[in-house]
Amino acid sequence: MVQSVKYDIVAQLKERLEGAKAIVLVDYKGINVEQVAQLRGRYREAEVDYLVQKNTLIKIALNDLGIHELDEFLVGPTALAICKGEEVAPAKVLVKFIKEVMEEAEFPSFKVGYVAGQVYDQAQLISLAKLPSRDELLAKVMGSLNAPITNFLNVSQGVARKLVYALDAVAKTKAS
Repeated sequence: MVQSVKYDIVAQLKERLEGAKAIVLVDYKGINVEQVAQLRGRYREAEVDYLVQKNTLIKIALNDLGIHELDEFLVGPTALAICKGEEVAPAKVLVKFIKEVMEEAEFPSFKVGYVAGQVYDQAQLISLAKLPSRDELLAKVMGSLNAPITNFLNVSQGVARKLVYALDAVAKTKAS
């Protein structure tokens, strides 16, 4: 009976992990129940799946999916933040949570992240979290692409405007 429950848990974990763009292992020690609930709520808003499970079961599920790079980090209290949307969402949420709620405390903290097929350590995850969002970056690129056209239109309108002013001045002088 106990074995079948564990098989079910591993199957559920694999289902949650399949197609994940980012998997972040979080060391959650030193955080109370109220703070955990707040962190879960923030993750939920960001469409990130946050769960705590036994390290051995997480390891089995990850290995079944071909992810072996995280095995050595599955030690001690570990929570999983799984995101199938924006890759940096788990890191952004935790960094913001630590800053706002935990008041720059050293817990909870990143253990390691697996983002887009690469392993990132704690410092790299914090750097990723500080990057602008995908939408912001796309807006900046579009603004840069539109700038030459906008500038050209402004210059060409300026020339036409000056011509109108000059013709108007000439007309006024001839009329008087």
